This record gives sequence, C-alpha cells and structure tokens, in this order.
Amino acid sequence: MRSSLAPGIWFLRAFSRDSKYRAFILLITFLIYTCYHMSRKPISVVKSRLHHNCSEVIQPLNSTHSLNDTTWCNWAPFDKSNYKELLGAVDNAFLVAYAIGMFISGIFGERLPLRYYLTAGMLLSGLFTSLFGLGYFWNIHVLWYFVLVQIFNGLVQTTGWPAVVSCVGNWFGKGKRGLIMGIWNSHTSVGNILGSLLAGVWVDQQWGLSFVVPGIITAIMGIITFFFLIEYPEDVDCSPPQHHGNPEESQDHPEDPANGPSCNKESSLESAVTCSKEASAQPSAISFFGALRIPGVVEFSLCLLFAKLVSYTFLYWLPLYISNVVHFSAKEAGDLSTLFDVGGIIGGILAGLVSDYINGRATTCCVMLILAAPMMFLYNHVGQRGIGISIVMLLICGALVNGPYALITTAVSADLGTHKSLKGNAKALSTVTAIIDGTGSIGAALGPLLAGLISPTGWNNVFYMLIAADVLACLLLCRLVYKEILAWKSSLGKDKGSNVALTHA
Repeated sequence: MRSSLAPGIWFLRAFSRDSKYRAFILLITFLIYTCYHMSRKPISVVKSRLHHNCSEVIQPLNSTHSLNDTTWCNWAPFDKSNYKELLGAVDNAFLVAYAIGMFISGIFGERLPLRYYLTAGMLLSGLFTSLFGLGYFWNIHVLWYFVLVQIFNGLVQTTGWPAVVSCVGNWFGKGKRGLIMGIWNSHTSVGNILGSLLAGVWVDQQWGLSFVVPGIITAIMGIITFFFLIEYPEDVDCSPPQHHGNPEESQDHPEDPANGPSCNKESSLESAVTCSKEASAQPSAISFFGALRIPGVVEFSLCLLFAKLVSYTFLYWLPLYISNVVHFSAKEAGDLSTLFDVGGIIGGILAGLVSDYINGRATTCCVMLILAAPMMFLYNHVGQRGIGISIVMLLICGALVNGPYALITTAVSADLGTHKSLKGNAKALSTVTAIIDGTGSIGAALGPLLAGLISPTGWNNVFYMLIAADVLACLLLCRLVYKEILAWKSSLGKDKGSNVALTHA
C-alpha cells in the first residue's frame, strides 16, 4: 500500500514545491524591477521644485533678493527661462543612454550569470541615483554634473529588464502567460507610485533626499538579489516549464537533437537533473540579426517605440503639467500623478487577461491604443475641471496607455523569445527582450525630449503629439491583427468541422 501511494504523494509534494519556488521568483523579480522604476521616478516630481514661481514663497529674513525676483528660490542652472529645455536635456541624457545600452545589455544578459548581472546593476543604479540627490547637499549648480550622472544611470539601468524577463521566462511556460505577466508587470506602476510618494516626502524641503533614499533602497535590494535569486528551475531540482510543443512528443523522440541528449527513464533523480542541466546548457546564444528574423519582433518593437513614447512622456512630465495647469504644489501634483500608474496596473492585468482569453496579443494592444487616443484628448480638455473628473480620467488614461506597453514588454517578449521557430532554444529570450525594449526606449527618449521642446508653445500641442504617436503604434500592428483574425477564422472552421463529424458519428 505504501509503495502504491508514494508516486502520488511525490507528485503532490513536487507540484507544491515547484509552485512555491515559482511564486518566490515572481515576488523577487517583482521587487527587483519595482526598485529600478522607483529610482527613475523622483526626477519627474522634483522638476516642479527645481523651477517654480518664487513669488508664492516667503523669503527668509536675511534674504538679499528683490521682492520682484520670481526666481530666487529656484535651483541653478534650472532658474532661467529655458528651464524646460534644460530639464528635457537631463531626461534625455538618461533615456538616450538607456536606449543605446539596452541593445547591448541583452547580449551580456545571455552570457553572464543573471544573479551577478542584476546585483551589479542594482548597486550601481543605487549609487548614481543617490549621486543626483547628493548634488543638493554638495551645492552643485552645473548642468554637466546632472547630465553625466543621468547618462551613467541610464546605462546601468539597462541591466534590469532583459535579466528579469529572462529569469521569469526560465520558470514559466506559455500557458496563462499574459495574465501572470500582466499582474507581474504591475511592478512598473508600483515602482512609479512608490518613487512619487517617497520623492514627495522631501521635495519641498531637502529635495536631494528624494533621490538618495530610493537609491539606498535599490542598492539594498541588489544585495538581497545576490543571496536569493535563482536563475533556473534545475538549480533547485524543480521541473522546467514547457514553452512550446507537447511534452509527450519529446518523450517519443528522445534522440531528437532539439530535445537534447536522451536520459534513461529509470535513472536516479540526480542523473535526471544533471541531464536536464546539460540539455539546457547546449543551445547557443542567438545573434542580434537572428532575433530580428523571429516573426513579429520587428512589428512589436516599432509599436513599442511609439507606445513607450506616450507612456514615458506621462512618466516624466505629468506632475509638471498638473502643477502648471491646476497650480498644485509639487507634492500635490506628484501624489495626483500616481493615479495614472494605478490605472496602469489595472490596464496591464486587463490586457494580459483578455489577450490570454482571445489568444490575440496584437489585437488586444490595437484596441486599447485606439481607445487611448480620444481619452488623452478628453483629459487635456476636460480633465482639469474638477478633482473627481481628473481622478477618473487619469485612471482610464493610465490603463489604456500602459496596458499595451505592459503586454508587449512582458508576455509578447516572452512569447517571441521562446517562439516555436527557435526549436526550444530559450537562450534568445534576453536578446529578444532587449531588442523590443531597446527600440521602445528610443521612443521613451524622444517623448520627454519632444515634450520639453513643444511645451513652451502650449500643452495642447504636446497632447496632439502623443495622440499622433498612439495612432502610429496602432497602425504598425495592423498586419499582425489581420493574421490573428485569420487564425481565429481557421480555428472556428475546425471546430465546426469536428462538431459536424461528431454529429454524423
């Protein structure tokens, strides 16, 4: 009796153990990228403190400034009339470095241990984020210092995304990937919210702490990553996921090179794990141009360029927009802007759930992008007429803008990185993720730059630019949407045919 129950008990224990490890990987990678985004957000909150109308601020008793001086409380060099262009340059220093570094980062991510790679990246990200804030305490007023710090921070921040997506892809198969990654990708919005709230605590007093505190937290998380991150299921004797194909087919063809070397079914658990590790270590890393040839990579990459342009313009300029239009304080504007990220959490989860249900990633993205364009127009024109309307519009805009962005950077990247054309070679995942997010990061750099250049002509023109980018993102997915519609028609035809056959039988 005992021996007959053993396999069942073993299965339940193994399933429970695998589930616990997978939940742990989701949690630790969630916290890792939450910290990355948390360290990026303070600059958008502090902008309105670096330059604002000083006539509303009470001058100290020993002040030598004129009563008519409206710039005495601003932080040089951002105290001049061209402050928007200078702040745009600081944003762009980070984002251009991030975009360039992302294409290289995925290549390193495939060839270096993810645990070491992420640890080094987080420690350096914490350092450079803190250095920006230390400019306040060191009384630094030269533009090149802030630009240089942002360039280095942008480069080291590229270690995060390809590595965490690759790690999650190592642990999770394709089933329900959209929903799982939609929930998991809320780390982006959670990080933005935490970054805004933390920055808001000190922005009106010692704004340097708005950077130093998130920087320290990020560095601490890097140390935790070094001790606790597990890269592969095989490292802790867990079963690897099935990305594509039927597991029975692999057993029917044990000598197939695509399946790796054969293993004796009667061998011990230790030899099975060893064999699994050898099989996973065999595939070579894919080349950059090889990754571009995977169907859908180019279309989704270009779509993300425009989708991320919109998302990052909101990320870096929304608090300043609210402060200028509604005349809120820096802290109030930062707090209100977090509602956009709350909407982003809802949108990311909804996009993953719907795309899993209809089996259509491109169609889900396209529909949300179509709805986002009129909602941004409405937010600019009626969103500031009352706090209630503003809250609702920010939530809806956040969901529709960040939903496609979240889906493409997570589930779509993981799908393409484990595409069936790769024949089980998941080594492409990091490179594919880097190509897609790297192309998107070009848009992330362009958006805030264009906003800085266009905003002096009026905020209406900034929103027209965002709506145009949103429409272009949608158009780039038309071919993939058409292919998904054809696939649905084919699937419906097969279902009808099988039902007719069953009826005649």
